[in-house]
This record gives sequence, C-alpha cells and structure tokens, in this order.
Amino acid sequence: YYLTNEKPNPDSPEDQTPRVFSGLDEAMMSYDNKQITIGQRIVVRRQVERDGKTYKGLVESTLGRFIFNGIIPQTLGFVERGDDDASQVALECDFVIGKRELAKIIERSIHSCGITETARVLDEIKTLGYHYATVGGISIGIFDMIVPEVKEKLIRAAEERVENVNHQYQLGLLSEEGRYRTVVGIWRATTDEITEALKERLGVYNPIYMMSLSGARGNIDQIKQLAGMRGNMTDTSGRTIEIPIKSNLREGMNVLEFFISSHGARKSLSDTALKTADSGYLTRRLVDISQDVIIRSEDCGTDDYIEVSPVVVGGKTKRVVETLANRIEGRYAALPIIHPETGEVLVEKNEIIGNSTAVKIEELGMMRIPIRSNLTCQCDKGVCAKCYGRNLATGGPTVIGEAVGIMAAQSIGEPGTQLTMRTFHTGGIASGDDITQGLTRVEELFEARKPKGQAVITELSGTVTVSETEKRRREVIVTAEDGKTKQYSISISTPLIVDTGDVVEEGDLITDGSVNPHDIMKIKGARGVQKYIIAEVLKVYKNNGVEINDKHIEIIVRQMLRKFKIEDPGDTQLLTGSIVDMAEYHRANAEAVENDLQPAGGKQVLLSITKASLAIESFLSTAFFQETTRVLTDAAVKSKI
Repeated sequence: YYLTNEKPNPDSPEDQTPRVFSGLDEAMMSYDNKQITIGQRIVVRRQVERDGKTYKGLVESTLGRFIFNGIIPQTLGFVERGDDDASQVALECDFVIGKRELAKIIERSIHSCGITETARVLDEIKTLGYHYATVGGISIGIFDMIVPEVKEKLIRAAEERVENVNHQYQLGLLSEEGRYRTVVGIWRATTDEITEALKERLGVYNPIYMMSLSGARGNIDQIKQLAGMRGNMTDTSGRTIEIPIKSNLREGMNVLEFFISSHGARKSLSDTALKTADSGYLTRRLVDISQDVIIRSEDCGTDDYIEVSPVVVGGKTKRVVETLANRIEGRYAALPIIHPETGEVLVEKNEIIGNSTAVKIEELGMMRIPIRSNLTCQCDKGVCAKCYGRNLATGGPTVIGEAVGIMAAQSIGEPGTQLTMRTFHTGGIASGDDITQGLTRVEELFEARKPKGQAVITELSGTVTVSETEKRRREVIVTAEDGKTKQYSISISTPLIVDTGDVVEEGDLITDGSVNPHDIMKIKGARGVQKYIIAEVLKVYKNNGVEINDKHIEIIVRQMLRKFKIEDPGDTQLLTGSIVDMAEYHRANAEAVENDLQPAGGKQVLLSITKASLAIESFLSTAFFQETTRVLTDAAVKSKI
C-alpha cells in the first residue's frame, strides 16, 4: 500500500510536473540520489516484447507502481491489451494496492499463470513488502490521533436534543421505550458524524488511517475510539447503555466513563470465552447434517433453477452487501443469458459463468439471473457437479467424490469464531439495532427458531389500511383485489413499516424485526424460505466483513428441506403423518404411477439442523451425534440394520 500510494514530493510542492526518464534504471538512480520520491508521479519510457513484436511508449505513474509491476505477471486482465503501443506498455496494476486488491491479484494469477508461477510472485511480493515497510518506517504516535475541532460543537448539539427528548418524556409525549430508543439514536448519529469529521481531519497519509485503509490492521471503529468519540457501550445483558462515552482514548475518560467502558470490556471478554464453544458446536452440527453430501454425478439433467439477484440491506437507504457478480461467478447458467440491448448470447445454457462475464452482466444492469443450484439438484444423495459449480478450493471444475458437504459446513462454521471474536476488538461498542446479530442470528436461522423481535408478515397481496383502536393497539387490514381481507392487531409500541394506501405482496413485512422461517414456509413455500435463509445468513457474514459463498449455505438449506410429511399415503407403503426423505417419497410415487396406483400426497417440511441430523437414515450416524441412548433403543425396536 505504501509502495503504490501516490504522494506529491514535499520538497517541491509547487512544481508537480512529472519528470521524464529514459528507463526504470535511470528513475531508480534518481530515487537513490533523493532526486525523486517513491510516490511522486513520473514518466518512464517502456519497451515490451509480446508474441515476437516489440512495443514502445511513455507511461505515467509513480515509481512505486513501476517497482511493484516489475515482479507481477503483466497478463492478469486488469488492462485490455490491444494491438497498439499504449495498451501494450501500460502497467497491469496502476492503482493503490491494499489487502483486498492483493487478494484479487493473487486470485487472477492462479487462474492465468498457475500455482507454480503464483508461488514465485508471492515470494517476490513478500520480499518487496518487507523491504519497503522497513524503508518507509511507518510508525504510530500519540500526535497521529488528531481530534476533530467540530467534536465539542456536535456533542453540545446532541446534549440539547437529548434534553429536549427527556422534557417530552416528562410531559408524557413519549413512552419509556420510545425515549430510550430516541436518545440512543441521537448519540449513535452523533458518533457517526464525529467519525466522518475525523476521517476528513486525519487525511490519507496519516499513519493510523493508512494502516486501516491498506487493510493491514485496525478499522474505522477502532480509530473512532482513539481520536473521535467512544460512543454507546453495551451492558452485560447486551442492552445499549444510553449514557455515551463522550471522550476518546487520546483525551482519556473520567471516572463514570471508565466505569461504563468496563461494562463493555467485561462483556467482550466473557462473550469470547463463551461463544467460542458455541461456534465449535455449530460447526459440529453443520458437519453432521451435511457429511453425506458429496458430488455424485457430472450432471443430474434437471431443468429446474433458481434466480439470483444482489443482496441488499436497509429500508430506505439500501446498501448492497453481496453483488450479483459475486453470486453468479463460477456457477452454471440454467438458461441462455442474453444481452438486453444487442440480443447477443453472453452465456449458453449449462455453460459456466466466468469472472469477466459476471462483471459484464452486472454492469449491464441485469438484476435476476437464472443459475443451476444445489437447491434444485435432482440427485438422490449428494449433488451433481453442474448444480454445484466451480470448486472454490482449486478454481477448477468439481470432480465426482468431492466432499462438498464437509467443505460447506467448515466454510460456515470456521468464520463463526470470527463473528464472536468481533466484540473483543471493539471493546463491546453497541452497534446497529438491538436485534440478534452475529453467531446467535446464524444459529437462530439454521435452527429455524422463532426469532427474538419477531416481525409480522402479510399472508395476502393487496392494499393496507391502518387504524388505531382504544386498547393501545393498531389494526392493520390488508385487502386483496378479489375482496378478501386479513386483519392484524399490533401493539402501539411496535414500529410499523407500512402505512395506509401502501401496496404489499404476500410475505412482505408489516412491522420491523426478523421473520419466523416457518411463517415464510407457510406463505411462500420451500423456495421462499430457501431464499430468505440464504440472504439472511449472507447479511450476517458480510456485515462482519467475512467473505462466504452462497453455495455453502445452499447445501445446508437443502439438507434442512430434505423431508416430506405424508398427508395422504394413496396406494403407497408410506404412513400418514410420517416424515420421510425426499428421495424415498419420489421413489414410492414413481413406483405407484408405474403400477397405475394412487401416488402419495405430502408437503415439504423445514427441519432445524439438529432435527435434520437426528432424522438421517443411518442410526449409527445419528447415535454418534447426540441422544445416543434414545437413538439406539429406537433402532433396536425397529430392528434397523
């Protein structure tokens, strides 16, 4: 990051005309003689040989970027190489390189140059990095933590607003819960404003900010505590303390603030100790449910598919947490993907979507892409290579016998420890709403539990009418086009997210909060609940800065929906009310249809990961998991083999 960052020469701030050099050696000699700096813009004459042709041209960049490009392959695809001199001599990586950019460079290097060449490049990057980190001599001192001048003014304004809110509460215009939420909201907004002012005040070349921007260490939350305002803390029960810490660590805290901060520090230490065990247990349950999912065949031949779109969070201010390109890269297209303007076929049916194609599709503004998915795979046991997509470990196609279930469980479980550790680094700062987040939320989704702060969802599509009743409740009536109505009675303290005249679709939220997956299953069916769980798990991981691929979550969700509840056995051997595996259900029905008999009728059921593990056919696998005595007794009674 230090090497590729652009910084004008402090010795000649007025004259910023780039100096011209005949070659990199001359530029290096000038740098050694302290004529130019490493971040100053210069023009160098480059000569490149490709496919037996020689290309020459002048390239403008910083000396650091010329040095960095000297060790990396120039065929990574960051630059479109034409047949002209300018595009052939251009530097492959003419941008600031932080942790994320470095990861992209390495990923592309593996795809285009192979593992052996990438190992050499990594070695060179390491040597270069150590050398320039030493030469750069970045340090951290107390005066690097610059407190923004507007801080006092912003805090005074917030104090006045809080006083006003407390006055309204005393007059009886606000409830206790409403007052608490408003006060916490005011301080949270003030902390954010101070953080923004701090970013401007620090500047791009501040050592602390450079450490954070480059991705080396620390994030804006920690810088905010050093030089901004520590903000609201959480108490031991996880509730936000409404009195904020107005000081930062540079100024030091008074006795009360120190006492409040000790709450947060204690909470983060106990959280870390307790939740590391939770994370390990979640991984174990995930492994148990998905251990038999392996690649069984090349192609199951299904025409079924799912449509994916970007994952967004937030109500009015929508923020994309997972881009469309990320979701479709390395997956097989279920239908031909056609350019919306030219009609050109970008990807054929059953063709893999590459990185550049995925980016192109996103740039064209296409929002819903049909892809093959683990959720729709027709394999009896396991999944097929086409529905799974590219193997994320090798970057190549997936081979038969690959234990993708174990990979999925570990990919979800391992970052689970990171979700819990997050509290530790920020010292228990209150963040976001007081609804379940992090590992607890992931567990809540996979265990298909009734969530904390459950939202009410509509069962009809139609128009909303909101009216207040006498008993501190509100009536929300949804009227469908055919005249059907559905009434919901909601407490006045629960915030509504719809108003009179709004049009809602079935399954939309009426109140704020998290949805019970079983409600979605009832209203939107299996496909709706699959989409919901995947999007929600993705949001948790992305908000914690953890990269995770959809296909891992798909495998777990597929296992949660493997069972059918028999409502009408027809002429099959199945029993009413029994819960059977999907493969067994389809097999019994296929047999019945073949013999001109009545097939069974049933519905898919959503099981939690624990219940799904205990419902596996093999009694040994189940006994190994938990409830050993019960499972073995049951197996003996039913004389299972």
